[in-house]
Amino acid sequence: MGITEKISEIEKEISRTQKNKATEYHLGLLKAKLAKYRVQLLEPTKSGGAKGDGFDVMKSGDARVALIGFPSVGKSTLLNKLTKTHSEAGAYEFTTLTCIPGKIEHNGANIQLLDLPGIIEGAAQGKGRGRQVIAVARTADLVLMMLDATKSGQQRILLERELEAVGIRLNTDRPNVYFKVKKGGGIAFNSTMKLTHLNEKMVYHILHDYKIFNAEVLVRQDITVDEFIDVVLGNRKYIKCLYCYNKIDSISIEELDHLAREPNSIAISCEMDLNLDYLVDQVWRNLNLLRVYTKKRGEYPDFDGGLIVRKGSTVEHVCHAVHRSLVDEFRYALVWGVSAKHNPQRVGLSHIIENEDVIQVVKKK
Repeated sequence: MGITEKISEIEKEISRTQKNKATEYHLGLLKAKLAKYRVQLLEPTKSGGAKGDGFDVMKSGDARVALIGFPSVGKSTLLNKLTKTHSEAGAYEFTTLTCIPGKIEHNGANIQLLDLPGIIEGAAQGKGRGRQVIAVARTADLVLMMLDATKSGQQRILLERELEAVGIRLNTDRPNVYFKVKKGGGIAFNSTMKLTHLNEKMVYHILHDYKIFNAEVLVRQDITVDEFIDVVLGNRKYIKCLYCYNKIDSISIEELDHLAREPNSIAISCEMDLNLDYLVDQVWRNLNLLRVYTKKRGEYPDFDGGLIVRKGSTVEHVCHAVHRSLVDEFRYALVWGVSAKHNPQRVGLSHIIENEDVIQVVKKK
């Protein structure tokens, strides 16, 4: 029996098993086996095809956004509207996948937008170029899920299920669990709070199924069995997602109001150019990008240029963005803006900057 057949059998057994106190250990072990087989299925085989058969797109710009959705929801139209890339509208066959990259220019940043239609058509089963598509999607800083507003509910469930199966977690934080495999000493399990979904016995069963007999586990939040399996596997990707509902001109005002109020959701119409500017603004905001300006002594700041960095970046990150050797020559920096207590403020390398700050670096003499 192949891996695909094993996965299918486990999924069937999980679906027909009643969920209660008596079956929770059995279900936990089934989920652990299912996750293990899916990892094996999606890993590239050593004896696989020729090296030239791979699928990849070079990462460029300040951030990468993966555009995911079913055919005919408006992905190609959106790509044409937001970027200078021309993409023919139409459905894509998964076995002849073409990834179309585009570039969004906003607030001085270059944001790479990748159309990955094939991820929804059997990627979790390793069909076609599923492994390569997933590898690219996992490198994204943000997922932009394109949905048809007239049938968005069903599409969203199917897409989320496919991404979940390949280890991509949307709008979810990494579980607060300390886990370390050791060379001896058995399994040491502790928790800082009462657990309602997980217990020591379940942890032992799951770890033994993965051939882990010596480990230290410290659980700091009330996690589920699935979340603990994610921690053990250690290869899950936690990515923010924006749900983009297209074709809002085809639904009622009541339906539009409902969609627009959902978390992480944006309602647009590519055909009528409705709300596209707001969509780009939300992409920028969810990527946590900042734009800061540099200044030379005795001169005005360079407001035409600017540097793009991540939220939470320090003066040291800015120095690296200007030139690698600047940190070695760094004496102090003067900062004007939101992050400064007074203008200007003299700061060191560890000072955290904010959006639109102006920075002047003073070198050692």
